Amino acid sequence: MNDTTTATAADPGTWIRGITIRQPWTTCILAGKNIENRPASWSWRGLVLLHAGQATERAPMRDPLVATAIRGRALHTRAVIGGARLTDCHQHAADTPPCSPWAQADAFHLVLADVQELELSIPWLRGQLGPWRPPQDLVDQVLLQLPHLAPEGTS
Repeated sequence: MNDTTTATAADPGTWIRGITIRQPWTTCILAGKNIENRPASWSWRGLVLLHAGQATERAPMRDPLVATAIRGRALHTRAVIGGARLTDCHQHAADTPPCSPWAQADAFHLVLADVQELELSIPWLRGQLGPWRPPQDLVDQVLLQLPHLAPEGTS
């Protein structure tokens, strides 16, 4: 019997967070953007759900790097569209080159790895700038598409 309550018994608040990102940046992450720029440092390391927020910034779409990344892709808003592993957070040192073409010099850089795109976006109306704890029902919906994200001992 495949019971999702049993399958995801670990409290999602202990092993996964959500991150809300404006478009087109969320879609750029799915296409290979490995840095998310934030105004403050994050202590969280581990899995994050990639939530496309309500707002879409139009100006960045004229940037060739962004235009190439989003070409042919839908720009979902107010939806979880993927997952990733947040491996580091650092601030750009003024006397060094940027760590990525996506890195802003005046920001903290959240380093993302193992990005996984959801085949079907999951509508989710709530989000916030800092890391947020996804509720069990949202995590269950993500795990239906990306079951390998579940923590060991819960599947």
